[in-house]
Amino acid sequence: MSAGALPAGLGWRYGLLGLPLAFAALPIYVHVPHLYAAEMGLSLSLVGAILLATRVADALADPLIGWFSDRRASRRGLLALALLPLALGLGGLLVPPAGAGALWLAGGLVLVSIGYSLATINHAAWGAELGRDDDGRTRLVASREGFGLLGVMLASALPGLLASSLPVGLARMAGVFIALLGLVALVSLPGLPAGLRPPPVAERPWAGLRLALSERPFAALLGVFAVNGVAAAIPASTVLFFVADVVQREDLSGLFLALYFVAGAAGLPLWVGLARRIGKPLAWLAGMGLAVVVFAWAGSLGAGDAWAFGLICVLSGLALGADLALPSAILADQLARIRSPWAGACFGCWAFVAKASLALAAGLALPVLDVLGYSPGARAPQAVAALAAVYGGLPLVLKILAAGLLWRWRRILDGRDA
Repeated sequence: MSAGALPAGLGWRYGLLGLPLAFAALPIYVHVPHLYAAEMGLSLSLVGAILLATRVADALADPLIGWFSDRRASRRGLLALALLPLALGLGGLLVPPAGAGALWLAGGLVLVSIGYSLATINHAAWGAELGRDDDGRTRLVASREGFGLLGVMLASALPGLLASSLPVGLARMAGVFIALLGLVALVSLPGLPAGLRPPPVAERPWAGLRLALSERPFAALLGVFAVNGVAAAIPASTVLFFVADVVQREDLSGLFLALYFVAGAAGLPLWVGLARRIGKPLAWLAGMGLAVVVFAWAGSLGAGDAWAFGLICVLSGLALGADLALPSAILADQLARIRSPWAGACFGCWAFVAKASLALAAGLALPVLDVLGYSPGARAPQAVAALAAVYGGLPLVLKILAAGLLWRWRRILDGRDA
């Protein structure tokens, strides 16, 4: 085994934890709003307000969770600690007792947020500390994101497979999740090495975060990641509207999403190999270029273009693989290069930007659609054209901006001009 090679089994055992963590995220964004509004009798406004408040608090807490994690001795111990509130919170949300109301929803979301953030931040930082070289860190990130995509696909399919009724399907899925989380923890956590980790520094929270952000390569990477994240989140927020009212094949929505995620997982080895040949920044730039072509094509589609949109889902899924594998791997390389004691703080800021991008995308795209005259179900030419422009046009502009920033800062990002 070469000096930089990963020990046998390390890649998949580390990455496997990404499966239940990604599994847990999907029901919160997709199923919980419907469950509590349609089945538990809460108003949409109340459910939306609770979701917004908990997501804002969750995003703001991420950098502090990262700072706290950097001052603890064991990433493994923090991960194990995070699994209990994650399991209890998601189980409680998906299997609410009779009469559960706003307080139950808010309490469950808080538990899930604490467990999920503590787990994902330390899982990502642990991967940065486990990798022995640039290629090893890329492979660890790709393994984590690949298993994460499998978790998303599993969570999206299980409720319908387990029962014809959504509440029953979600209740059964909660049991599957808890069992899966425990099994994966038993397989992944024991025996994994601690990784190379500098001693913690005794900084106050905001001082540590400020020092992390003062690193020029990290600040540049975070800027590219933010713009690119909004570009990727806009089509995610509007894709179901696009399928229903532009392509007009709502019956194929599940197939289109499956094509997207399967292509994303299948494309991860491609981006890992390309990064090994030309470097991570240029490989990420190639992924952005593919996304630009896809978004430009998507804006030209119309009713009945199901085959074309299926191909677009495959190509955009391939581009997604670059967005998943390469930015986090670049950050891991930066932290290893300077032996930063703020890995958790950096990944906490990273998680904050990722969540803020999702919120900003919805806050940007949906009001623009409303102003342009689109509403769900509207198929007047002007409304359809507005939807196509937002779905394909806004991400196209933002992807080009992100690509320009990446090209400008490529030498900083790969350490040649830090």
